[in-house]
Amino acid sequence: MDEVMTTADVTASTASSLSPSILPSNLPILSAFLSFALAQFLKIFTTWYKEKRWDSKRLLDSGGMPSSHSATVSALAVAIGFQEGTASSVFAIAVILACIVMYDASGVRLHAGRQAELLNQIVCELPSEHPLSNVRPLRDSLGHTPLQVVAGGLLGCLIAFLMRK
Repeated sequence: MDEVMTTADVTASTASSLSPSILPSNLPILSAFLSFALAQFLKIFTTWYKEKRWDSKRLLDSGGMPSSHSATVSALAVAIGFQEGTASSVFAIAVILACIVMYDASGVRLHAGRQAELLNQIVCELPSEHPLSNVRPLRDSLGHTPLQVVAGGLLGCLIAFLMRK
């Protein structure tokens, strides 16, 4: 005798079989998010070590030690390598993405931040009657030094390695 399944049965069985496994089994995304969060959290302590002050705003800022962008993309690439294999196309895409992000963090974004610093200094030296003297300062902590990028990359690799099954 054939069994008849209703739409409710299909929906219930699909939801119960997918829900528990969507997030917990996705090693790459978990590794990436955890690496990002840990890197941002560590910035509070590296700022304290360097500047001897607690700055909770570092949790949401870009720039600083370690690079959360580098940690995120390196964790993603390494976790994909563990899960899919290093010969997979997905791993190749993740590695190329990681290289572009890390190059950008230590190159273009770093220099944009340095230019913002100089522009802010120029604006501060303008006379008060100048129309640009009251302009809000530009964000100058945009990029990373090569050491910050490497530290973030190593952190991401470590997190992905520790999370593998």
